[in-house]
Amino acid sequence: MARFRIERAPAPVWMRAIIPVAAVLVTFILTSVLVIWAGANPLKAYYQFIVAPLSNKVSAIEILVKSTPLLLTGAAVAFAFTVGYWNIGAEGQLLAGAIAAAWLGIVLKDVPPSIGIPLMLIGGFLAGMLWALIPALLKVQLAVDEVVTTLLLNSVILFIISFLLNGPWRDPMSGWPQSPEIAAGTVFFKLIPRSRLHLGFIVALIVIALEWFILARTNLGLKMRAVGLGKEAARLAGVNVNRTLLIGALVSGGIAGLAGVGEVAGIHFHLIEAISSGLGYSGIIVATLASLNPLGVVPAALFIGLIETGAQSVSRALGVPIYLGEVVQATLLLVTLGMFILQNYRIRRS
Repeated sequence: MARFRIERAPAPVWMRAIIPVAAVLVTFILTSVLVIWAGANPLKAYYQFIVAPLSNKVSAIEILVKSTPLLLTGAAVAFAFTVGYWNIGAEGQLLAGAIAAAWLGIVLKDVPPSIGIPLMLIGGFLAGMLWALIPALLKVQLAVDEVVTTLLLNSVILFIISFLLNGPWRDPMSGWPQSPEIAAGTVFFKLIPRSRLHLGFIVALIVIALEWFILARTNLGLKMRAVGLGKEAARLAGVNVNRTLLIGALVSGGIAGLAGVGEVAGIHFHLIEAISSGLGYSGIIVATLASLNPLGVVPAALFIGLIETGAQSVSRALGVPIYLGEVVQATLLLVTLGMFILQNYRIRRS
């Protein structure tokens, strides 16, 4: 009589390749229960989720718009996670970049876009790095868990934004808690006329290409992957683990800061408290779905952008709560994580 046993061993290569697709299918099966509970047909709901947004030019462009910050936050999280630094603070680092962009947009008056836009990008990157510096130093100097510190700092910067918008940056004309409009020379130009798709999308693709090159083709990338696989082994091989961790954390924060710049300079043109709808946390889903591969971040971010756009379509067409999109994202993260754990086991027949 044949017997089967579960043993710890790497899964076949083909299984690793289908994990993201399988995670999507399992997620849709699980969330279909909620769709039925909401009184809608799951097949019609997922048609509105996936097909309907792609059948219309306006909504298809909107997918790219929603994917733009996700490309950057996903790349930021993937960069940090590769080195074994669990950065949960991409949300706060994005907000730091948004604050820097709003401030630079105010002070850079009468500058041409050729100067204003590069300064906005540099300022946002440095702001994200600065906000990531505190937990990174606590990690490498005192071994403080970065999951806790990066997560807590997300709340701290929300209070800073609230202070700015209800204090020195409150709009004197309308009284609304929002910063003044940024200067024309710091506004990202549109890639498609009469749409919201802006320069930030191109910036995100360039950042992802550079990140892939660094991780796959440079000595620094080799060190980062070594530290991520095993800090002690990397240290024995002569890698400066603390410095590599610090670089990974700071660059990750800078990339997330660029996402905040895009939201200010490309979408809102001023700082508001709701500048981010959890984009930093969604970046964790994107990076996980991409298996921490920078090139995989692109389809993963586009898929999450499709889900977010489709949630609005489902809500309008079938009356399903728009929050179903967030439920799908959360379920997708849990399912993907579960499948990545299972890839370390296989069933053998004996």
